[in-house]
Amino acid sequence: MKTVKPKYIFLTVFSALILLVGCNNDDDQHLFANITINEGPNGDIGGDFTGNGGSTSQTFEYQNGLTTADYNADITVSANGIFQMIVQDADGTIVLDRSLNGTMEPDSFSGVTSAGTSGTWSVTIILIDFNGDGSFSLSEGD
Repeated sequence: MKTVKPKYIFLTVFSALILLVGCNNDDDQHLFANITINEGPNGDIGGDFTGNGGSTSQTFEYQNGLTTADYNADITVSANGIFQMIVQDADGTIVLDRSLNGTMEPDSFSGVTSAGTSGTWSVTIILIDFNGDGSFSLSEGD
């Protein structure tokens, strides 16, 4: 029976450790994206968001006593990422679907949604590979 020399054991263990460490990619675990909703007086709502390359989405309800809503969004992006705001009226009809792309101008949008049915509206905020921060707001339209 042959005896395995200690240097071969060391080289085998060392090679295995190099492979394990070299093949482990923890970069994705450090990516994040976060959306914070800030409710204002009746008919007003907004929020802030931030990320370092992560993706997330959040849907929340918004009480709108009128048939339109004023909207505003602004991003500050250091590299890339997409911010998207989708607003549905009380009947589920999409009255707004706008996006900002971090690699292109403009870096903000505002306006008035299409007319819809008043009541409980649904707002979905989506961040995709978002690297930066921003804010958005909605208020009852005119």
